[in-house]
Amino acid sequence: MWFLFFIAIILSLINGAVKIPLANLLLKDNLIIVNMRMLRILTAILAGSGLAVSGIALQAILRNPLAEPYLLGTSSGAGLAAVIAVIIGISRMYVPLAAFLGAVISIILVYNIAREGNRIPDKSLLLAGVIVSIALSAVIVFLVSIFGNKAMHEVMWWLWGSLEVYNWRILFLACMPVILGITIIYIFAQDLNAIIMGEEEALHLGIDTQVVKKILILITALITASLISICGIIGFVGLIVPHIMRMVVGSNHRILIPYTCLAGSVFMVVCDVISRTLFAPFEIPIGVITAIIGTPVFIILLKRKKRF
Repeated sequence: MWFLFFIAIILSLINGAVKIPLANLLLKDNLIIVNMRMLRILTAILAGSGLAVSGIALQAILRNPLAEPYLLGTSSGAGLAAVIAVIIGISRMYVPLAAFLGAVISIILVYNIAREGNRIPDKSLLLAGVIVSIALSAVIVFLVSIFGNKAMHEVMWWLWGSLEVYNWRILFLACMPVILGITIIYIFAQDLNAIIMGEEEALHLGIDTQVVKKILILITALITASLISICGIIGFVGLIVPHIMRMVVGSNHRILIPYTCLAGSVFMVVCDVISRTLFAPFEIPIGVITAIIGTPVFIILLKRKKRF
């Protein structure tokens, strides 16, 4: 897996609108391009690992292999907030902040709709997430239809995902909650192993499943919101990568989480290379690439209906 990781990075560094031979990467004339590509690579690694590990956590606590990070309405909430920010003329610099706040608000809304007293029933959470996502997506379409202009084109690009984060400071701010979140999820690896066997079994082992659920829902939501705020909405990563890696390395989360983290990074870096080179010099939104790859995999998952 590490071999694939380094190969993906090398491919990303040398390929793009302008191809750079491997031997010329460190030449002074190419350093600006290499620096920009390295930022994209780091953003891809951050997004791929964060979304993939979040998918693992949600699939385990909801005991549903088709759960994924945008389940909680974060994508629609972030998208709506970004659209509103552009419509009212907020500086482009603050659109990521608006997206982050929109994602957090949608999470709070879904959580409160699904909550029954002190419990969060799995089915209620799933239904609340779907309902809120559909409702907010409808509002996005309405606003884009009414206020569509050149600025809206930029927002639509962002809604399909983009790794054009050419700012080290913004990337650093986003990486802190993502790396911390992945670490916390790994700390709960043994709890996740127990929960996928059933809540009753987990309770017998002394695990408070409701507390674990609340913590991990919060963590996955913050990871997703942080990533959406810098690179937009990139679907399918948190669905297909965990499922594939579960088939490869098994369901032990102490092993599954690190491997999925690495696999998610490789997947995103490769998808970014495809998005930049398929119709170079034109770039395809990376969410389109992940959707093209993810759709047939999702259909296969539905057909198999395999429990894990």
